[in-house]
Amino acid sequence: MHAVYRPAFGRVLTVVMGVICVVTAAITAEGGGFRDFWQLAPWLALLAGGCWAAFWRPQVEVSDGGVRIVNVTRTIDMPWPAITGVETRWALTLVTAYGKFTAWAAPSAGRGPARRAARSDLRVLGRSLGTRKHDGDPESSPGAAVDAAGLVRERWEQLRAAGHLDNPVLERESAPVHWHLETFAIGAILVVLGIISAVV
Repeated sequence: MHAVYRPAFGRVLTVVMGVICVVTAAITAEGGGFRDFWQLAPWLALLAGGCWAAFWRPQVEVSDGGVRIVNVTRTIDMPWPAITGVETRWALTLVTAYGKFTAWAAPSAGRGPARRAARSDLRVLGRSLGTRKHDGDPESSPGAAVDAAGLVRERWEQLRAAGHLDNPVLERESAPVHWHLETFAIGAILVVLGIISAVV
């Protein structure tokens, strides 16, 4: 099994923001010359990159090996034996032997286009996987969190029913977290370039 949950709204927003930034840069270069372009370009790149990091990159990936949560600043690769529960009060949250980890890509409440797009994605993905519908727990709020939790619970329940999680063994002493250091580095470089372009 391999399924990826990533709301379409975030991708649309990122593309729109990218187009706006490119058009703004082009207009600035044509009307104000290289100097104006140089002063504005780092901030436009920072805006577009920040939108990508916040709305395009985050996702929830469910596979036979476990659940991968890609957030803005870090990625968590949680193996199935470490997962002890799934919550959806504020967002999809994995309760694990290492603590709780929340998915940025799957918030709870909301009835706008983001939620509608996310649920549409989930229906298509669910049909392709043959997954069952999950009702969520009584304390859950409707939204992307419940949709993504359906994917997680589906595989989790299958593994538990098969007895694969009867005697869970943790292979790591600490949470399997990878920080997005390259994102911080690129952001810092763009900020420095923006400051330099403003004073030079």
